[in-house]
Amino acid sequence: MTMTPTGPRTLDAATLRELIDSGRAPRLLDVRTPAEFETAHIPGSYNVPLDLLREHRAELRDHLDEQVVLICRSGARASQAEQSLADVGLPRLKVLTGGILAWQAAHAPVVEGRRRWDLERQVRLVAGSIVLASVLGSVFVPGLVWVAGLIGAGLTVAALTDTCALGMLLGRLPYNRGASCDLDTVVGQLRVGPVPGSRA
Repeated sequence: MTMTPTGPRTLDAATLRELIDSGRAPRLLDVRTPAEFETAHIPGSYNVPLDLLREHRAELRDHLDEQVVLICRSGARASQAEQSLADVGLPRLKVLTGGILAWQAAHAPVVEGRRRWDLERQVRLVAGSIVLASVLGSVFVPGLVWVAGLIGAGLTVAALTDTCALGMLLGRLPYNRGASCDLDTVVGQLRVGPVPGSRA
């Protein structure tokens, strides 16, 4: 475990695996979209999408009094979730360094489901397609080149703020929502623990 002055507390995949194998597993919250979670997740983890977590962080706080490790694809969304939960008084939070990608690279166990594109890849496809179409279309309608400029500005802001409006919009599409993942479902799972054969 490490702690940086300006960043979240982190936990690497090897240390997390040791904790799980020793029977001292922390509460694992995966903040990716339900579709990403369905594709591959750590056994025993709970899916609490970042947008749901942000909106209902105060309600979730009451069900997260023990040690919590936050997981996403690579660590960026988990760091945002850590800040949101820390703001409502949860002090024992850690972020899985490198996210599910690092977990899989360590050949740690995962529950696998139907393969889907992760959110970051969808953002690259949509942003790239809009830029390409705008540049090509500007041959006939010169003003379209400004659409490409707006996408570039949006991506710059996303990088500087470590947030992505396009990603949040794509995360709300039915493709990314997967099975039902609402506050009542999440709280119910947190109360009773993961059910064998369930999504958690």
